[in-house]
Amino acid sequence: MSEYTALITGGSKGIGADLGQRLIAKGYTVVSLSRGAPEWHDAKLVHVEVDLLDADETAQVAEEIAAQHQISHLIHNAGIILPNLIEDAKPSDLINLTQLHLGSALTLLQACLPSMKEKQFGRVLFNGSRAALGVPTRTAYSASKAGIIGMARTWALELAQHGITVNVVAPGPVQTDNFWGIIEKGSEREAELAKRIPVGRLGTVRDISNAFLYFCDPENGFVTGQTLYVCGGGSVGTLAL
Repeated sequence: MSEYTALITGGSKGIGADLGQRLIAKGYTVVSLSRGAPEWHDAKLVHVEVDLLDADETAQVAEEIAAQHQISHLIHNAGIILPNLIEDAKPSDLINLTQLHLGSALTLLQACLPSMKEKQFGRVLFNGSRAALGVPTRTAYSASKAGIIGMARTWALELAQHGITVNVVAPGPVQTDNFWGIIEKGSEREAELAKRIPVGRLGTVRDISNAFLYFCDPENGFVTGQTLYVCGGGSVGTLAL
């Protein structure tokens, strides 16, 4: 059985839930952080309720988790979009998404890092986005997701000597609640978007967790600082939502 423990933000549903279940099937313990109760349950799932938009609350939870668990895998999957046109964008959008997508990840890693360094092993993963390359109505979202790529590359350089890899999985349009919160499920707009993706379909939760599993694998220690676009070819073409 594995002795690995994965901390997954946003692990209660969607991509985080699918990844958590697959890691547990491999013998991992999973600590899930989310604002709501998980939509799945397992004896090896530990759920912690936290609002990652709250920096102080995040710091307190991070300290408690580090005291109770030796985290080997930090997977920062939680995210929100806050879509709007430039005229309606607010500086507070940038502040909130910077805290959620970047600040909370820094706080969690700082808490988990001593254990990773002691064991000379760790896997740090981000759920990025194809939107980092630019998508209309994504001022704050694309900015913070692009920031993830730069921060991950810096962390990869600092942590490589400790056996800790840092990588980003950057999904395109994926059938999750975040996506359907913007584009109506089963709508003509959804179908038209799928047609514009080079592979001719929207992504699935399983498409994304497959990529995460590759970077999670303890045997894949020679890949770090990378961003893998899992977007059906959308990163090499024009994709306007």
